[in-house]
Amino acid sequence: MSTKVLHIDSSIFPANSVSHQLGQNLMTQLGEQLGGLEVVHHELGETPIPHLDAVTLKSIGEGKAELADALIAEYLAADILVLGIPMYNFGVPSTLKAWFDHIARAGATFKYTDNGPVGLGGEKKVFVLLTRGGNYQGTPADSQTAFLKTFLGFIGLKNIAFIYAEGLNKSGDSREQAIADAQLQIAKQVKLITEHEVA
Repeated sequence: MSTKVLHIDSSIFPANSVSHQLGQNLMTQLGEQLGGLEVVHHELGETPIPHLDAVTLKSIGEGKAELADALIAEYLAADILVLGIPMYNFGVPSTLKAWFDHIARAGATFKYTDNGPVGLGGEKKVFVLLTRGGNYQGTPADSQTAFLKTFLGFIGLKNIAFIYAEGLNKSGDSREQAIADAQLQIAKQVKLITEHEVA
């Protein structure tokens, strides 16, 4: 049985971004460790998800949201979710936020209960590849991590590996070292996932 992977790249520079590079590295290692992968890949920098507007919300309410329905189906079917996320102005790319907005639907990916919201996506392993020009991890300026933990937790995703490549715009060897360190973290996380037999 193949492992289903949903891979979302959100850089506006698809082929040349570090987040894309790390995502490809991760996918290669997953393929080597898990065998056959069934991959759905969205390159949002090339084919962006439209942002929500009144027309889209109306279509969702009327049960006519074909794009959102398709994106939700991809999400629910996946065993592993891979998110490549550069930092833009201290936040996630707006195209990724649009993808989040399309898949967050009560009754489909979460439900409200007397004890609070409960995610409906099942058990998934999530890899979050965060790339930044400066160093923000663990500081108040890192609004990305808090937002992602909140949103992913809201739709029921708890098994999340955050992998950071920071200082990419600094002089010297910091860029190469940051990428190398992130690749080491990817290797460690892939080893953990194979040990616990995800999928």
